[in-house]
Amino acid sequence: MAQLKFIDVNKVYPNGYHAVHDFNMEISDGEFICLVGDSGCGKSTTLRMIAGLEDITAGEFYIDGKLANQTSSRDRGIAMVFQSYALYPHLTVYENLAFGLTLEGIDAEVIDEKVKATAKILGLTDYLERFPRALSGGQCQRVAVGRALIRKVNIFLMDEPLSNLDAKQRVTMRSEIKQIHRSVGATTIYVTHDQTEAMTMADRIVVMKSGGYVQQIGTPYELYFYPKNLFVAGFIGEPPMNFFRGVVEDGKFVGHGLKLSVAPLVNDVSAVEGKKVVFAFRPEAISLEKSKGDYEIKSRVELTELLGDTTNVYATVGEGEEKVNVILKVNPHNAPSMGSDFTFRIPQVAAYLYDAETEEIIENNIKRH
Repeated sequence: MAQLKFIDVNKVYPNGYHAVHDFNMEISDGEFICLVGDSGCGKSTTLRMIAGLEDITAGEFYIDGKLANQTSSRDRGIAMVFQSYALYPHLTVYENLAFGLTLEGIDAEVIDEKVKATAKILGLTDYLERFPRALSGGQCQRVAVGRALIRKVNIFLMDEPLSNLDAKQRVTMRSEIKQIHRSVGATTIYVTHDQTEAMTMADRIVVMKSGGYVQQIGTPYELYFYPKNLFVAGFIGEPPMNFFRGVVEDGKFVGHGLKLSVAPLVNDVSAVEGKKVVFAFRPEAISLEKSKGDYEIKSRVELTELLGDTTNVYATVGEGEEKVNVILKVNPHNAPSMGSDFTFRIPQVAAYLYDAETEEIIENNIKRH
């Protein structure tokens, strides 16, 4: 297994572009870490620095306590799976899996044993004599994973390996990669732009923002229920979190025609008096039943989308220049009709208050569930 440690790691290209800013993190043996963020946030650059494919401009990178900044890629004990399958089209599945071991001069009997064992783990036993052109996208991706897996390294790096698959194949491969990780136990760093992949697969997630800035590191639960700033709050969750912008007056959030007490959301009301703030809540956190202390919001329904187990309600709150769009998730049996007035409620434990200027969450002791 392998432990990784990053201390103020930076990447600056010769043209002056600063791709990664002060990356700090410790990764334990066997952890599954996902790097997520929008395009240009530095997640793939970070992965390539781990692999030794990009030089580290400043900072320190350790593998098992040893400084690895200048260690060659070959000596880092790393296997990498790329977005493209990168399979040799003229070789069979067996030959693709065996290729790296053959180059290393490993005995043919040992190679045969490792190829068959890897194929069994990945469900490829019946496809060993096939060529890549005769495989589905999901099967090709499994061969690509198998080629990395067969090397028995301590660190797996995966750069958006499922982006070329259709939706159904991605769901299947997510579970397969997670099962492989459990059986092998190698430390895994996985890059994706798909937050659903990150939430369902990772032990911890690193959320990065354009320009290479780390916004928050935490478990899927921590990121979902305790987002530290507006970027994380808006990035994690589908549909994204709803935001109301306003100001605190007389202990109340005022904006979009609303007046909502901020006392349940902050430790010190006086500290936010007169401050520009953002009141936030997740689409699925709402309630249709009246309960003491809930925030009550009146809206106008513009559009509904039936998704089967849930219905997305697109509505507006406020009038004129104060109008703001919201997305709500409701039980299909309770879905309002388009064009109707719709009152929903937000439990206090499901509401958030952020500083509009710093975009950081305002200190509170709320225990969410």
